Amino acid sequence: MESNTHILERNLIAQRQEEDDDEIDLLKLWQTIWHRKWSILTLVLVVSMVAILAVFAITPIYRAAATLMIEEKAAKVVSIEQVYGLEGTGSEYLQTQFELLKSRSLAERVVRQLNLTTHPEFDPRQQPEPLIDIRGLLANFDFNKVVPATLPGDLEEGIDPTEAEIFDTVTKDLMERISIEPQGKSQLVKVQVDMADARMAALAANALANGFIESQLEATMDMSMTATNWMNSRLGELRTKLKDAEDRLQAFREAENLVDVDGVATISAAELTLTGERMIDARRQRAEAESQYRQVQAMRGGGWERLASIPAVLGHPLIQQFKAEEAKARAKVDELSRRYGARHPAMDAARSDLSAGSASLRGQVEQVVAGIERNYQLAAANENSLQASFNTNKSQIQDISRKEFKLRELQREVEGNRALYDTFMTRLKETAATSDLDSANARVVDQAVVPSEPIKPKKSLIVAIAALLAGFIGVGLTLLLDALNNTFKSTEQVESRLNIPVLGILPLMKNLERSDLARMFTIDKDKSFSESIRTIRTGVVLSGIDHPHKVMVITSSIPGEGKSTVSVNLAFALGQMERVLLIDADLRRPTLAKSFEFPVGTPGLANLIAGTATLEECIKHVDGIDMISAGTVPPNPLELLSSPRFAKAIEVLKSKYQRVIIDSPPTQAVSDAVVLSTFANSLIYVIKSDSTHIPLVEKGVGQLLQNNAPINGIVLNQVDIKKAKKYGYSYGGYYDYYGYSNAKQA
Repeated sequence: MESNTHILERNLIAQRQEEDDDEIDLLKLWQTIWHRKWSILTLVLVVSMVAILAVFAITPIYRAAATLMIEEKAAKVVSIEQVYGLEGTGSEYLQTQFELLKSRSLAERVVRQLNLTTHPEFDPRQQPEPLIDIRGLLANFDFNKVVPATLPGDLEEGIDPTEAEIFDTVTKDLMERISIEPQGKSQLVKVQVDMADARMAALAANALANGFIESQLEATMDMSMTATNWMNSRLGELRTKLKDAEDRLQAFREAENLVDVDGVATISAAELTLTGERMIDARRQRAEAESQYRQVQAMRGGGWERLASIPAVLGHPLIQQFKAEEAKARAKVDELSRRYGARHPAMDAARSDLSAGSASLRGQVEQVVAGIERNYQLAAANENSLQASFNTNKSQIQDISRKEFKLRELQREVEGNRALYDTFMTRLKETAATSDLDSANARVVDQAVVPSEPIKPKKSLIVAIAALLAGFIGVGLTLLLDALNNTFKSTEQVESRLNIPVLGILPLMKNLERSDLARMFTIDKDKSFSESIRTIRTGVVLSGIDHPHKVMVITSSIPGEGKSTVSVNLAFALGQMERVLLIDADLRRPTLAKSFEFPVGTPGLANLIAGTATLEECIKHVDGIDMISAGTVPPNPLELLSSPRFAKAIEVLKSKYQRVIIDSPPTQAVSDAVVLSTFANSLIYVIKSDSTHIPLVEKGVGQLLQNNAPINGIVLNQVDIKKAKKYGYSYGGYYDYYGYSNAKQA
């Protein structure tokens, strides 16, 4: 059951620690800051005074500004400006002008104009000597007598700078002091110069503005002159090219005997068209004649009668006439044959007429067939003749076209060269006529005036910022120191972190010897200390009122926390009420014998356990209580304390005394306290205020709780009451606080 209780206590401690880590106590932070308010205010005051001295030592800087209006499109005087790209629109153009205002060439113009190389603010030869001569200090040290001849940005020691170096330095310095400030979305821009000399700053700003305009005019003039020279040289080349083109055109005309190419081409084209039409008719006629000729050739083997049946022959008028006469003769023969006999003279005459008609028809058919053949031959010859004429005309036209194309090419070359020559001649006349006309794309709107107030340093702002930063730094340092000081400073902090009640606190006793601290309660020199011991005694007695704690172990985390002082003085306090035995169980660093000046070799606890001395020899009676010192320091203290003889000795002492108080070694040094806690009915843990780190205390208490040590309470030792009260740590409610107040009043 007791083990479960201790486990629950440890869980509560861990939970309370986690909650404390997760939460930020703003009130505590404010109290920490408020308690160190005078330190913070002192830091702020000191920093403010230093800042005031610093700003008054800074050379004031004045700013002069001249306002320019930069037009995006300058008035076009000569069209050649298009070649040089003077036309500009948009933000890119204005940004280009701003960069020109900050250019080195413009700064060099101002340096020359105002002769800034001799001005004290710029001339490196007139600069004041530095307060600390770093080079001289380095020369006093012997670094094998090797000192760098130059430092970055410095001129060689002992060598006077040249005029070019001075001019370069002054120009760079001036460029760093120039700033360009556009005025909103307008075409206005402020040219600003910062100098310690207000009058010179105004002169420099005006010189920059006027120099910018003059440089624009000079650039325009230079471009016009360059354009004129270039156009003169180009015009000569164009004149030569035009003359060559005209000569080639004339030579071609003369070589080809060309007078009117358009007229010749027109006549040739008409002839070609007419010949083509005639050739079409001849081809048609030849086709018709060929058709008739083919029919004649097909019928020629069948006699003249078959030839007479050909449509071309049959349709001939003479053939039709002869056929009619033959038919008439044949009809007469047929008529007479029915009337007369075959030998009738009339029949002979009729047959003679029929034979004559047939012969005539045959002769005529042969003539018509021969005519068809001749007509075909003539048609074919006519077609071939027209085809040859057409091809001849076509070749002539193609030749004329080639000459025409070549002629047109030469004419175009002449016209192009003449147009380009005329254009350059016109531009040259315009440029020459307007080359001395001033035209700039900027003008001065407001001249810079001598500034009356400096722009920097802003003394009040600098001092305010310095004071504010000092305040922040002071607050930060205060919180940092408080965070780094991870110690117990108040009883509330002890109880909240460890979940163990605080039996009392003991005030800080300064400049006292060990022997004096051991007898503080008995001599009652300090009322607050005595009252604090009584408070602790009361807590001890009340905590064991039903079951008195006969064996009490008093320990701490590390040496020097005052556990021995608490043990001795608490023993004296309890000795006024009970029979008390105080045992010095710190066998490694014993203090009891030294505090009460026991003789060297006095037997003690080690001798008792080892059996080299009796209990009566070990016990010493001092101011109403009995004491057992550590005795001879053994080589194995832990084995002695863990031995059955020590347990038996404790049982014997418990029967003789009402209260046995054991001064134990610290928990973080050795394991003796854990062993001693197994014999105790109560354990008091001593913590040195504002000194022992919380993790050490938590580790020591945790080790004891893990071994079921009966921790009865905590004593917060060596509390600086004045300091604690100053920083807001209240110990009200404890008799020690009232005892301290009463002691002050006494």
